[in-house]
Amino acid sequence: MYLTCGWQYSYLKTLHMTNLFKTLPGKLTLVTLLVAFAGGGVWYTQKGGAPAATKFSTAKVQRGDLTVTVSATGTLNPVVSVLVGSQVSGVIQRLNADFNSHVKKGQVIAQIEASLFQTQVAQAQANLHSTEAMRDKAAVAVRDAQRQLDRVTELRGKSLVSDSELDAARFAQESASVEQRVREAAVAQAQASLEQAQVSFAHTTIYAPIDGVVVSRDVDVGQTVAASLQAPTLFTIAQDLTRMQIETEVDEAFIGVVREGQPVKFSVFAYPSRTFSGQVAQVRLKPKVESGVVKYNCVLVVDNKDSMLKPGMTATVTIDVDKRDKILKVPNAALRFVPELPQEELKKMRTELKRGEALLWVVNPAGLEPLRVQTGLVGEKETEVSGAALEENMTIAVPESVAKGAQGGPRPPGMRLF
Repeated sequence: MYLTCGWQYSYLKTLHMTNLFKTLPGKLTLVTLLVAFAGGGVWYTQKGGAPAATKFSTAKVQRGDLTVTVSATGTLNPVVSVLVGSQVSGVIQRLNADFNSHVKKGQVIAQIEASLFQTQVAQAQANLHSTEAMRDKAAVAVRDAQRQLDRVTELRGKSLVSDSELDAARFAQESASVEQRVREAAVAQAQASLEQAQVSFAHTTIYAPIDGVVVSRDVDVGQTVAASLQAPTLFTIAQDLTRMQIETEVDEAFIGVVREGQPVKFSVFAYPSRTFSGQVAQVRLKPKVESGVVKYNCVLVVDNKDSMLKPGMTATVTIDVDKRDKILKVPNAALRFVPELPQEELKKMRTELKRGEALLWVVNPAGLEPLRVQTGLVGEKETEVSGAALEENMTIAVPESVAKGAQGGPRPPGMRLF
């Protein structure tokens, strides 16, 4: 369809110029005539002459629901995932769980060869017995020194011994008491060493910390694990795969409209024809900067009772951040459509628009008529509009390239309103 723009004025002006040149002396050549005609065309164009016809397509003002979404990608993970490691070094003697094994809390899932740790426990027990004997011996020495002190004190009262002998007896008694305390400390130290050896021996048996499913097994029987620097990972256990989460990153430009509890739809490559649902569980405050772009991590919880979703799957997520029901809406392209009009007229229209207003071009039998409307919710393809003169099923103009799948050529010359 076309917006008719007359060139009658241009034609009459050209005809007038041609008649004028016919009255000139015959010495003017045809080249002079053509140059003059071209100069007149340039002058007319610079003065803002009438533009060419505007190509456009049509659309309808529709009534319906409009949803605003935020799109992102993320990875599916279990809500609770535990890395089971070993606190002692040794050779894996036995494995009682494998990939996809269902385990219960407290179940033995691995055994590390424990003979070395048994020896250490026996050593610690022997050392404890030795220190206990030394402690008992020190207690006997204390009692003997106390008897000697009591005897010398009694003799000194009868002036049968000197003061130096009394002092020596007191020193012997005090020394024996200190030695007893040293032996008691040695017993406590030996007891702690025994308990440490027993704990290390107990850690050779690996138990499941939670009920769940073994997602990963990272060791084999006969493999040596070293826990000198950090605990090596033996298994990864997911607590409950019937409820999973998606960790996705949302750009800072859209994070302001994302809230906890908002509904979520997503798809995975494994099931391209199926749409899964969930909701926003958490918007984390820690920012993440990648190539100068600030993003925030959002945790989404999803139901997986049918066990179709697997850990590690990539999810394409759509978060519904706002929705309007039964409102008038138009294609976004309709608000970007601008007919070919003189620039002065377009500037005037633009200055008259208030905040939140836009122009729709209504298709009438006489041509295109501008209609000022209020814009509301802006979706991916449609925008909410309202206005006193706006009606459902009203025919409006949209760029012709939209009807052709946005495969048209460059935008025609002319000033955009937006």
